[in-house]
Amino acid sequence: MRAADLRDLTTEELTAKLRELYDELFKLRFQHSTNQLDNTGRLRYARRDLARVKTVLTEKTGEKW
Repeated sequence: MRAADLRDLTTEELTAKLRELYDELFKLRFQHSTNQLDNTGRLRYARRDLARVKTVLTEKTGEKW
């Protein structure tokens, strides 16, 4: 996911994407803690995608999380 692509989305779409990424990160952490996660690198990418969405959302709205 690229920040340039995220900047084209509306605030509502970014908020929905943010919620989706929080859910994905929760599931990945749960799988990791129960030793069911094969690719642990996905945790890193999920955290970075979450940070990208939060950054673009902050740029658009000026609010902090």
